[in-house]
Amino acid sequence: MVVLKTILFLILVYYAFKLLAKWLAPRLFNYAVKKTHERFGQEFGSYQHYGNEPNDEGKTTIFKGASKGSKPSKKVGEYIDFEEID
Repeated sequence: MVVLKTILFLILVYYAFKLLAKWLAPRLFNYAVKKTHERFGQEFGSYQHYGNEPNDEGKTTIFKGASKGSKPSKKVGEYIDFEEID
């Protein structure tokens, strides 16, 4: 009889967890999405109007990226020519 009660209890806990997960998972997901959206909005809020400035017609604007310091050399290493030996 104790084994039957234990099995019944485990089944009830399993289905209760499934029901709770179905109800709670979408709310937790929406909360996480909202918080992430707010965090990105705070961090990148100053860049929203960066590209929306009206340009004068005929005016050329050049944006330079950050300098990366010294450029790596294109020489990777020595070239070794191998010959087949019969």
